[in-house]
Amino acid sequence: MALKLRVSPEAPVAPAETIQLKQKGPAAGLRLGFLDNSKSNADHLLRFLAEAAGESVPIRTLVQERKYSASKPLEPAALDKLAQETDFVLSAMAD
Repeated sequence: MALKLRVSPEAPVAPAETIQLKQKGPAAGLRLGFLDNSKSNADHLLRFLAEAAGESVPIRTLVQERKYSASKPLEPAALDKLAQETDFVLSAMAD
């Protein structure tokens, strides 16, 4: 008798909590940061995410940084810029 097992590497997705932005006026919006890890297509993925985010969340500013190499840390000055000028940072890895 042969036993067939089906194994999936995907974990169940936990439900996400909805975040409400508290706008203070017409200039309010998310200060969004993007960190491109310099792998091919990461820039395309981040551009897609920026467009999708802009459709559902008001974005005040967009700060983009790109790592010199995927295997190296971000330069301290660029990291400081993201920390000081953004509310939220998305990082992309792609190939």
